[in-house]
This record gives sequence, C-alpha cells and structure tokens, in this order.
Amino acid sequence: MADWTDLIGPLLGTTGSVYASNQAANATTNAANTAAQAAQFRPVGVTTRFGKSGFNYDPTSGQLIGAGYQVAPDVAAMREGLMGLAGTGIAQTQAQQAQQAGINQAGQGLFNLGQSYVGQNPQAVAQQYMTQQQQLLAPGREQQLAQLTNQQQQQGRLGLATGATNAGYTTGAPGLQATNPQMAAYYNAMAQQDAQLGANAQTYGNQQVSFGQGLMTGGLNLQGAGYGLQTQALAPYTNYMAGATGLENQGLNALTQGSALGSAITAGSTNAANIQNQAAQQAAALQMQRNNAVVGGLTDPVSQLIAGLTKSSSTPYQPAAVSGYFGY
Repeated sequence: MADWTDLIGPLLGTTGSVYASNQAANATTNAANTAAQAAQFRPVGVTTRFGKSGFNYDPTSGQLIGAGYQVAPDVAAMREGLMGLAGTGIAQTQAQQAQQAGINQAGQGLFNLGQSYVGQNPQAVAQQYMTQQQQLLAPGREQQLAQLTNQQQQQGRLGLATGATNAGYTTGAPGLQATNPQMAAYYNAMAQQDAQLGANAQTYGNQQVSFGQGLMTGGLNLQGAGYGLQTQALAPYTNYMAGATGLENQGLNALTQGSALGSAITAGSTNAANIQNQAAQQAAALQMQRNNAVVGGLTDPVSQLIAGLTKSSSTPYQPAAVSGYFGY
C-alpha cells in the first residue's frame, strides 16, 4: 500500500498540473477569440436632420454584411424637385446644341465671304472703284459738255480762245495754247473731280481689306457665341444637379458619421482585447513553465508518461516503462 500511496500523490499533482495547463490553453484561446471578435468593424447607426443610416450583420458570425442610408422625406422631396428641373435643363441644352449646326454654317459663310475680300489686291480694287465712279459720272459730263457747247454757239463765243503764249516753261519749249475760258473751266473741274476719285479709290481699296477681316472675325465670333449659348443653357442643369447632390450628401453624412464612430469604437475594443489576450498568453506561458517544472521533477513511470503527454508531439511515447511498472 505504501507503494501505491507514493504513486498516487505525485500522480494527482501531475494530473492537476496538466489540468491547469489545459485550462490556461483554453483561456488563451478564448482571449484570442474575444480579440478577433472585438477587431471586427462595427459601425453605429446615426440619425440626423437630413437622414439616417443603418447596418446589417450576419446573425451567425456577427460580421457586417450590409450598409445603407435613407434621406429624410422632406429633403428627398426637394432632391427630386431639383432632379426634375435638371431634366428640363438638359432639354434646353439639347435644343441649343441642335441650333449650333445652323450657327456654324452662318459663321462659315461670313468667314468665306471675308476671305474673298481679303484675297483681293487693294490696287486692283482701287482701279475698279475708279472705273465704276467714272462710268457713273460719264452721262452727266456729256450732258454738261453739250449744254456748254450749245450755249457758246448761241452766244457766238464758240470759237473764242485766249491765253496763248509764245514762250514755254523751258527754253525751246512751245508756248501755251489758247483756250476757251468756259471750256477750260469745264475740263479743269472734270480733272479735279477725277483726282478726288483717285484718292478715294485708294482708301476704298484699303477699306475692302479691313471689311473682309471684319467679316472673318464676325464669322468666328458667331460660332463662338453659339458655343457660349450652349454653356449658358447647360448652367441651369449644372446648378440643379449640384443642389440635388448636396441634399443627397447631407443624407449620406449619417452613414459617414456612423462609419467614423464605428471605427473609433472598434479601435478601442481592439486595443482592450489585445491587452486581455496578451495577459492571457503570458499567464498561460507561466503556467506551462510551472507544469513542465513539476512534471520534469517526477521519476516514476506514470509521471513520465504524463510528462510525455504534456510535452510537444515530437517527443516519442515510451509504452515499455508503463508495462514494466505493472509487471506485464
């Protein structure tokens, strides 16, 4: 009996140590599971004046599987009103865009016409102007000459000529011819008129080039103005959409706030769980060291068997020690 008493005491102590080790291991596992659950993201539902947020979780795993928000009814009504106006703004923009083809055609026409003016030679334009003006004056000049001739003939002065000289303006040059005073005045007036037409013709040629440049610029400006009208027509749509988006974002803000609060809470819970897990692991490690020391000090075969069970799986099991102890 003494041998069994000597055996049971160490055996019970060893068994208690193994039990304590298992309890420490379970505590470590539970602490790790708690830390893992605490680390899961858990946002918070938030309700504001503009909307509220909500979150769905898996009933088994507790993981987040869905999130959403709902805009307040009156805010949603305003949002839909702005969206309706935005649709009208799109129609206006499309109508203005449809007119752009005609505007571009008109602008191109002005541009091409301006090119035709700019492409002309200013001197040729001046000569053309001079010819046109003289053609317009020709009938009136013929009538004036006929009236003057008829008047002098009736008055007997048709053959009158004065102002002749023997000397010319240079040595050896012929003298000045005698002329009819009224006829000379007529031709001098006509020559002066032609000289004025010549001066105007040069200015007219230059004006033609400037006029062509103005037409080309006008054509380009017309097309640009058309695109500017499109931009102006698009502005109402842009404003309406910005307003609707702003209202929607106010409702979305409840989801954003809930996610932010969830992040803060999750971070705190994770830190607390990590501290708990680390403490449990340290306690388990200390308990394991104590158990190994207790079991390692035992020399009887059963204790050696239990020690082998508490060590790593790489330590070979020795059944011969047990059979030898019981005398098999």
